[in-house]
Amino acid sequence: MSSAIVVHELGGPEKLQFETVPDPTPVAGQARIRQTAIGLNFIDVYYRTGLYKIPSIPFTPGQEGAGVVDAIGPGVTGLAVGDRVAYAGVNGAYAETRVIAADRLIRLPSGIDDRTAAAMMLKGMTAEYLLLRCARVARGDTILFHAAAGGVGSIACQWAKALGLQVIGTAGGEDKVGRARQNGCDEVIDLNSEDFVARVKELTGGTGVRVVFDSVGKETFSGSLQCLMPRGMLVLFGQSSGVVPPLDLSRLASGGSLFLTRPPLAHYVATREDLVQSAGRLFDLVGRGAVRIDVGQTYPLRDAAQAHRDLEGRKTTGSTVLLP
Repeated sequence: MSSAIVVHELGGPEKLQFETVPDPTPVAGQARIRQTAIGLNFIDVYYRTGLYKIPSIPFTPGQEGAGVVDAIGPGVTGLAVGDRVAYAGVNGAYAETRVIAADRLIRLPSGIDDRTAAAMMLKGMTAEYLLLRCARVARGDTILFHAAAGGVGSIACQWAKALGLQVIGTAGGEDKVGRARQNGCDEVIDLNSEDFVARVKELTGGTGVRVVFDSVGKETFSGSLQCLMPRGMLVLFGQSSGVVPPLDLSRLASGGSLFLTRPPLAHYVATREDLVQSAGRLFDLVGRGAVRIDVGQTYPLRDAAQAHRDLEGRKTTGSTVLLP
């Protein structure tokens, strides 16, 4: 037997119940992991509340983790008991022990510890596809990245600087503004006291930015469109402040032939080849120190509900890790 967080009913953080559950047995194509660290992401909130549909209830939330393989099912090749592994994008992470399709697991390099891996897999691979395979950016371009002190922002802003981009970040409050600067932002706009649209126009001489990366959603979406230069792109990859209202597409034309996309990570790591390539790029930058992973806070797994409250209350910085 082991422990896991189980959701029997959709709703608030109090629906995250810490329970004793049987150890799962891997079937063909699966591996079982004894997890040592689990990543917390806003997508976990979306599933808990029902904003994103889950196939069945009850369920165990969580999208990323790291640990050690302790059993493999029939037909699994390329993995062995004792391998250190990590993964992202597969529900069921909030558990001491879990099974997962073996082809979704990535072996960890010796230089990356488990907590770092759990803090960076989903967020880091998100940064990879946003910057390298989704947006139209080139060295010297100016971008705007919302929530630059958050989990994805902390990694993506450093990665953007490594690519030679000019990075304007947004954050809320003095502490988060300071963290965003540490993450490589050339300029940081404090959303608690500044109009980010006016400030972006000022910083760019009225031109606007090539790309806006927006995971905030409802509160920032309209302003994000206003920050774009003609033929710029808004990449909406989250909605922590709420769902974006319906959009009159003529705004894209009047704004200067703007582009808008809503890309999930799953579509960029759907194949084993894409998954390995994305993780490999992330491991390379972290391994050589070009990107630093900030584990801002940790919680015992049993305190997942409090971790969710703090995440939704914007009290967290960097990545948050749950410890089984």
